[in-house]
Amino acid sequence: MIKIDASLTPGSLRRDIERLFELSGGKILALQRRWDPRHGAPVVTIRGRYASRGWTEWTQGFQFGSAILQFAATGSRRALAAGREGTFRHMAGHVSHVGVHDHGFNNVSTYGGLHSLAMSGAMRADEGEVRFYELALKVSGAIQAARWTELPGGLGYIYSFNGPHSLFCDTIRSLRSLALAHRLGHALMGENDRRISLLGRLLQHAETTARFNVYFGKGRDRYDVRGRVAHESIFNVSDGAYRCPSTQQGYSPFSTWTRGLAWILCGYAEQLEFLDALPGLEFGAFGGKAAVLQRFLETARATADYYIENTPTDGVPYWDTGAPGLVMLGGYLDRPADPYNDHEPVDSSAAAIAAQGLVRLGHYLIAGKRAAEGSRYLGAGLTIARTIFREPYLSSSPRHEGLLLHSVYHRPNGWDYVPRGRKVPCGESSMWGDYHARELALLLKRMGERKGYHTFFGT
Repeated sequence: MIKIDASLTPGSLRRDIERLFELSGGKILALQRRWDPRHGAPVVTIRGRYASRGWTEWTQGFQFGSAILQFAATGSRRALAAGREGTFRHMAGHVSHVGVHDHGFNNVSTYGGLHSLAMSGAMRADEGEVRFYELALKVSGAIQAARWTELPGGLGYIYSFNGPHSLFCDTIRSLRSLALAHRLGHALMGENDRRISLLGRLLQHAETTARFNVYFGKGRDRYDVRGRVAHESIFNVSDGAYRCPSTQQGYSPFSTWTRGLAWILCGYAEQLEFLDALPGLEFGAFGGKAAVLQRFLETARATADYYIENTPTDGVPYWDTGAPGLVMLGGYLDRPADPYNDHEPVDSSAAAIAAQGLVRLGHYLIAGKRAAEGSRYLGAGLTIARTIFREPYLSSSPRHEGLLLHSVYHRPNGWDYVPRGRKVPCGESSMWGDYHARELALLLKRMGERKGYHTFFGT
């Protein structure tokens, strides 16, 4: 269980955050100079150098989005130029990509980040450039919402790249693309000019995910533990019947892949902020605002509690709660995680994603006058941030292109590099881990400086 340090504040991590962005700037620009876009998107490091990994190009937005975050944190014009040019030259295909569930990762991290900077006045942009970003975000949200499997009872979901039968927990964070497009006044146009609400599809997907990918300890099956997450849910597309849990990157359908847990925690927490900011009238067709917010809060709290209770004391999880080698570690939840052990890898990227979810959930509850509960989640998020913003997780070597060490991509497929003399992957980075460490650091930097709380939809 995480040993929460209640004394931490965002301001108390100021020096750690400053050091992170000092290291980050050089790594972003060095990779920008070396990387050949013809190789695809950088995905994970091997011996400290980023390499591509063909599956889908879901990490390209993190490459350019990291540069955009670097500018937001430090004012580096070189970083802004890298992020802006990379978005203009390489991201258009992602806006119109009908074959993936990753629009929130790729397009909100780039077009969304630049739009936020322009609207806040942090970046100079004329009206034409702002409208360009808005058009990209509108199209992205609609195309993502069109990748749709309808289910009985008013449910449905954005299906994964596995096909219409497959609902991934990861996709909860692609709801950001639907949210921004809705906020910009857009809708998905269907047959006979039917106007399909992007907010409606967002809420349908979130309810379907909560119902089938998240467990609430109500006896749904023999492995129903409150807050546990299934990576994938499988449906019969002929009649919409739920069939079973599954996984692509976890150990088993009945254990919890911890990055999937983190995606759910972060996704529901940030959507709580978005939905809370909408007028109550927008929820009339969806059961009312109070009921919607309660459902999102219930899901975020369940997964937050599970993460806290099933993670080592420093807040960095092993890659799956049921990984078979964990039994060899004996009492691993009662001490800090060991990224150099001989049995199972940790996943620092899951920690970075979960920490942001915990911070956002805590902030939401504190703002809602539930300070005791909110402080626990905020404290957990800050405890994780302190861990990953320092060695052995923060990469201080200029020869290593990654920022956040000990990230894992696909353990079952064996895609992660195992250093000589080691038995499990360690010491490497991922585009999503680095991006989310920067996103978390920027959030905490702004909170510590009292310069305004930052959300993806631009408050």
